[in-house]
Amino acid sequence: MTLSNRMKSAAYVFALCLLALVLSPRTADAATATTTFAVSATVQATCLVSATPMSFGTYTGAVVNTTSTVSVTCTNTTTYNVGLSAGLATGATVTARQMTGPSSAVLGYSLFSDSSRSVNWGQTGTETVAGTGNGSSQALTVYGQTTAGQYVTPGSYTDTITATVTY
Repeated sequence: MTLSNRMKSAAYVFALCLLALVLSPRTADAATATTTFAVSATVQATCLVSATPMSFGTYTGAVVNTTSTVSVTCTNTTTYNVGLSAGLATGATVTARQMTGPSSAVLGYSLFSDSSRSVNWGQTGTETVAGTGNGSSQALTVYGQTTAGQYVTPGSYTDTITATVTY
């Protein structure tokens, strides 16, 4: 092969290599951009309340003791007070609650915040039960007691108490 042919061949190979290099796929250089954004929320103090029924069973004229549970769930660190209404009987008060029975007869009972049944559980002030929420259900026992020596009309007696949580 002559020098001229070798040079032509070398030039041809060089041109092919150059063409292959130019036409070969290339990866693009990656670029990024960033930003930030604020995230916020406002947690409002809140409480939920529920209660179990209270049943004195059969009353025979003797004192009957029973309990109910008021469950309070409040947001963490929320202070609260739980008050209990006088009930629905005409003339009932938080210190003299009454269940209504046949022909508007009434059967007296009391609600207390302590197991010795000495602290009346009322609706306002010092007669309420205070607590601080922790995000979980907190059980408060209501201690009920009928008054002895009531000889009322036989039949079924009922009342409805409203538990109010103030926070």
